[in-house]
Amino acid sequence: MSTTRPCSPGDRGPEPSGASGASEGDVPADDAPAGAAAAVPADPSGGRQVRRLSFDDVSGVVPLARDFARQALYAWGWLPAATADRRAAAEDVLLVVSELVTNACLHAEGPDRMEITCDNKVIHIEVSDRGSGQPAPRTPHRAGRPGGHGMFIVQRLCLDWGVVRVPGVAGKKVWAELGAPA
Repeated sequence: MSTTRPCSPGDRGPEPSGASGASEGDVPADDAPAGAAAAVPADPSGGRQVRRLSFDDVSGVVPLARDFARQALYAWGWLPAATADRRAAAEDVLLVVSELVTNACLHAEGPDRMEITCDNKVIHIEVSDRGSGQPAPRTPHRAGRPGGHGMFIVQRLCLDWGVVRVPGVAGKKVWAELGAPA
């Protein structure tokens, strides 16, 4: 399923003043140097945790995004995985990160930023780029042919995914949500 919405599902709107500031030792997301990561403190009401990565002027963005996501999964307790189901859930997250960032590289002049949000039930991945295209699974999907499987994989692994566009602003945010492991 793909949707185009004015905001991501579960988006609580702008954070109150000071609520999205980085904790001591963290780099604020808006001032983060190229390739820098920022951790935003968890939302005390729902246990929501946010990590942001800027891709400005860096190379090797797909491995960088996967490593960043893997570090977040360790910080959030998804890894190391105690069971096969938990390991599979973490691998799904890493695969979806790879596919979304790769699509931004191939079809949208590269990614600008990635944000990963985790609460007790869902992990939300969002990749921003400056592209004008609309991601969509290729139909009909032909499993035996090389290439063109990215959004099909995202569609199959995720609870939901979609695109957020802001009127008058170039680019988009492609987001995907996966369920937390049991």
